[in-house]
Amino acid sequence: MQSNISFRPRDREVSRLGMWQRPAPSAEGLRIALFSGNYNCVRDGANRALNRLVAHLLSRGAAVRVYSPTARVPAFAPAGDLVSTPSIGFPGRPEYRLSTGFPAAIRADIETFAPTHVHLSCPDYLGGRAQRFAKSLGLPVVASMHTRFETYPAYYGLGFVTPAIKHRLRTFYSRSDYVLAPNRAMAESLREYGVEDDRVHIWGRGVEHGQFTPARRSDAWRRTLGYSRDDIALLFFGRLVQEKGLDTFVATVKALQSRGHDVRPLIVGEGPARAWLEAHLPEAVFTGHLDGDALGRAVASADMLVNPSITEAFGNVNLEAMAAGLAVVSADVGSAQALIENGRSGLLVPPRDVDAYAEAVESLIRSPLRRRSLGLAAVSASMSYNWPDILDSVIGVYRLARA
Repeated sequence: MQSNISFRPRDREVSRLGMWQRPAPSAEGLRIALFSGNYNCVRDGANRALNRLVAHLLSRGAAVRVYSPTARVPAFAPAGDLVSTPSIGFPGRPEYRLSTGFPAAIRADIETFAPTHVHLSCPDYLGGRAQRFAKSLGLPVVASMHTRFETYPAYYGLGFVTPAIKHRLRTFYSRSDYVLAPNRAMAESLREYGVEDDRVHIWGRGVEHGQFTPARRSDAWRRTLGYSRDDIALLFFGRLVQEKGLDTFVATVKALQSRGHDVRPLIVGEGPARAWLEAHLPEAVFTGHLDGDALGRAVASADMLVNPSITEAFGNVNLEAMAAGLAVVSADVGSAQALIENGRSGLLVPPRDVDAYAEAVESLIRSPLRRRSLGLAAVSASMSYNWPDILDSVIGVYRLARA
């Protein structure tokens, strides 16, 4: 059993909530005011997790009201009642929104809704104001950690702002009653922000095993994209933004090609850096955004995943590729360590070390049997990540916060 994954019956983080005696805990009586930075403006792992949580809470009998900036053209239909808050487009990244106000109308709406809890998912202006307002009303505040914001500035030449971001995170998390971290590594990192261990609980993520499964692999679909039998479809899966490690991925592909390997990248996802990536990898296949069965087929039809991102708090991409039966080569960071047993269910390599990525991928190209063994072990490891149990655990934390 992986000790840094919380949602198993014998795990101490869950057992102390005492929830495993009832398979389907009720959320009746809970009224959750959830604050998000971009609830359905962008289709990313954090927003998908929050929307899934809201849908689950509603199905368990809770009342939920979501407060978030909204976009003129949303990325997807939101779960639950969504109240738009004042915002502007982020400079250079208009798909993201920046909160600009917490007006009296929003405060009145919150008071009318009469929440039992306030859940904050982003340490932005809106989250900070909502936190102070919740305290003034005597409401318990639960914050959830979704992104390693302190890692972003380095990708845009803004490393000098990192100390200010860390100061903001410390203020935000230390003033919350409970904090939900996505895994043990992220939970331990909260000590840096002044959060005592007894206020931290693990809220991991699940995977849709009907969507992500080796059974969805399609050689016929590969052929329609021009992949030959000998081509290695090296998967990059996620939003196409620089902070996902696109430069490392490109350099790894070129290193492998220089070593004589027939590597042809398969890029599944969309984002503002697509044109940059197309210019650097003209031979790659770009599927754009996919969802549902089409996404499951694309992931399962690759040969292995390379995930160079160091900004992930959880690593949904790793988990979904593992469930699809792929061998995963990932940056050796806390989020990946929580999912992958190095050498057994995937390979972990030093972040940004292009030679290490290339050597790991090359070893799997040369040994299809090892690649298959890693994929089978990855599927097995992914089976313990069950969405209903994981989402029910959040209800347990709400109950604890109200006690």
